[in-house]
Amino acid sequence: MTVAQDTLAEARGAPSLGLRLLSPSFGWLGVARARLRAAAAAEARFLLAAALVSSAVVSASVAVHGAVRPPKLPYLLKTLDNGLTVVLSEDHSTPIVHLQLWYHVGSKNERPGRTGFAHLFEHMMFKGSKNVRPEQHLTLISRVGGEGNAYTTEDTTVFFETVPAQYLPLVLWLEADRMATLRIDEAVFQAEREVVKEERRWRYESEPFGLLSEIIYDKAFAVHPYKHTPIGTMADLEAAAIADVRDFYETYYVPENATLTLVGDFDSDETFQLVERYLGRVPKARRRVPRDIPGEPVKRAERRISLEQDWPLPAVVVAYHITYDGHPDSYPLHIVSKILSDGNSARIHRRLVYEDRLAVSAFGQGNILEDPNLFYAVAIVQPGRTPEESAAALLEEFERLKTSPVTDRELQRAKNQFARDYIIQRMSVEQKAAHLAHAAVIHGDITTTDGEFDIFMNTGKEDVQRVARTYFTPENRMVLTILPRGASSSGLVNRGAR
Repeated sequence: MTVAQDTLAEARGAPSLGLRLLSPSFGWLGVARARLRAAAAAEARFLLAAALVSSAVVSASVAVHGAVRPPKLPYLLKTLDNGLTVVLSEDHSTPIVHLQLWYHVGSKNERPGRTGFAHLFEHMMFKGSKNVRPEQHLTLISRVGGEGNAYTTEDTTVFFETVPAQYLPLVLWLEADRMATLRIDEAVFQAEREVVKEERRWRYESEPFGLLSEIIYDKAFAVHPYKHTPIGTMADLEAAAIADVRDFYETYYVPENATLTLVGDFDSDETFQLVERYLGRVPKARRRVPRDIPGEPVKRAERRISLEQDWPLPAVVVAYHITYDGHPDSYPLHIVSKILSDGNSARIHRRLVYEDRLAVSAFGQGNILEDPNLFYAVAIVQPGRTPEESAAALLEEFERLKTSPVTDRELQRAKNQFARDYIIQRMSVEQKAAHLAHAAVIHGDITTTDGEFDIFMNTGKEDVQRVARTYFTPENRMVLTILPRGASSSGLVNRGAR
């Protein structure tokens, strides 16, 4: 995003929400000192995490229940009168504060004909508000030594900033100002729409296999909005109108639909007063946030689909519908994902790429989101081999999970990987905030921030086999073959020459 040349003094003088920064003489020397302290502390945390991971892995290799459990994240959970959920977690290891503001709106909340709106609106949120000029939001943050950005998923839109601790009032004021008084005008809207369209071109349409995810979800879903990806379609972006944008803002960018998470060097009681001072003044929504998202019908028969794209090699996809994030079955499915596709020694990559040499690349994942989603595996077919061979191999690997229990070594490897990821991904204030916010927003239960570790560590081989038998059934399956343009008519992909 473009960073405009504005002054911090203008933010200090902004009248409507009474911003007052602490220690204005902090300056760049203080920022540098803070960063040095942060770097030293980060290195210490990394070494500690590495030791914990090593200990967890060694202990787990002897007995699962002996794995070292990472420390719980402390937090304070409150709700403001206007409906804003607030999560505070003190971390005094470094003199910084990280803010994440999660709006519970993503691409699944878009109505037909208006796909890409959540992502488009992420861009619009940096285009100015009553007291902040376009692009000034990130400028003010960078000038005090901080950084910020945003991202959009199927379920949420997240804005985040990290600043020296004494500049917490600045980021609270900035978020409050754009939540309450975002500037939406035709010229800015038209410009950002073109930016998003160009992003779609270079990130998806111009890349080989760039549209793979979009094709998978379009074919796998019939009615649920997971059918389209967050980037949206070019036609829908072109059809969007300024009135639609304003309605989207007034519907979803309201305190009742937002969760503010702060992790860092602060006192919780004092910080909650600051949050009330700035964000507590944002008006409540004028109408209820809609949650009328259509459910996907249960699949009754296998579907086999073949189509063509301007790709250099064929791709084969085997996809199954699975459950939602937080469901008891979601935890063994995470383990299944690691056994099948986490790393070069996982079953899918080892079988299709190294052993049988059917594919130049093979991977998969369980995409476990707020609503039921997909578990899929992909093979990019090796020249001289056929898509049918790759499809058969992928299906065999899914069937093997159902008929034979995974080995003790495979299960332990998956748990070791999870323990490693769990510990290392809770090192920084940003990562801690993400864990807390995800639990509060997606699970609707912040206690899962810490509770999931024990669930994963206690998952057994029988749990893995049970979920495989539950979800990896023929009637719940889609087999998708994507051929290079013209390959089916020429017969080149079916020669099977070696």
